[in-house]
Amino acid sequence: MKIIKWGIIGCGNVTEVKSGPAFQKAQNSTLVAVMRRDAALAEDYAKRHNVPKWYSNAEDLINDPEVDAVYIATPPSSHKEYTLLAAKAGKPVYVEKPMALTFEECNEMIAACKEHNVPLFVAYYRRALPRFLKIKEIIDKGKLGNIRHVNCVLYHSFEARYDDEINLPWTVLPHISGGGIFVDLACHTLDFLDFALGPIKSVRGHASSQLMAYPAEDSVSMSFLFENGIHGSGIWNFTSFERYDNTEIVGDKGKISFSTFGNDPIHIQYANGEKESITIENPLHIQQPFIETVIAELLGKENASASKGISGARTTWVIDEVLKGFRGLNK
Repeated sequence: MKIIKWGIIGCGNVTEVKSGPAFQKAQNSTLVAVMRRDAALAEDYAKRHNVPKWYSNAEDLINDPEVDAVYIATPPSSHKEYTLLAAKAGKPVYVEKPMALTFEECNEMIAACKEHNVPLFVAYYRRALPRFLKIKEIIDKGKLGNIRHVNCVLYHSFEARYDDEINLPWTVLPHISGGGIFVDLACHTLDFLDFALGPIKSVRGHASSQLMAYPAEDSVSMSFLFENGIHGSGIWNFTSFERYDNTEIVGDKGKISFSTFGNDPIHIQYANGEKESITIENPLHIQQPFIETVIAELLGKENASASKGISGARTTWVIDEVLKGFRGLNK
């Protein structure tokens, strides 16, 4: 069986444990090249992870004949640029989340990959994690009955690293990330809801900066409606006193609650009063199960991977809808 030879553009923190090693540990896969603008950092990563080649220019990696497929692990501001270059070179693309800065950019990426007949995958890896597949299985088997509504809550305290306006992390600089911590974290929850319950068709919400510590929003509230009639609501706040992470999906025969991040138990309560608690820990290389589905599809298994450009773009559309008022005020 063929071995998929990967190249990584942007070998930063996310690739150290979450994703990078998975390309070497997964069957029928190997990592042959990495790129970072700082050549010394690219070389350091390559040597530490036993990768034979490193580059400081993305086009050089993309055009390397030994690279079969490209993983784009840069901030969202360069996702479109590198996706278009990889598509033009005929290389399948696996791009980090969120898929791009805007829904419009997502559509350009989809169109380019379609034009050049290359697949486009988005790193919404919860779609392949055993913990989240169990949640979807419970819903799909009808154990909760007909799903009526969902509520998402995520908040935590203000972090000191955001208190240095000269050296702010890129995750709160909208021209690089598309927004703030909401964009970085909420996209995972919203994408999983798309996977488990179906597409969202309508969004209403508010976004603001309560602390005004950085250019991006720090507080978001929203309501949304799925195509199948399920109602949803959510609140995300990053200026609170403690950390709390819970999503609750309620049906007419029971409800399930879980955290998007971490290994907290999944809690289920049924209409007859019975309760159930399930613990499924995430793997060390948390993207590996999803990367394995991407590899399977690249090797010919049809629709093996559950997160494609089309679904990734839907999540970016939801984010655009809730942030458009805030973005308009801060242009």
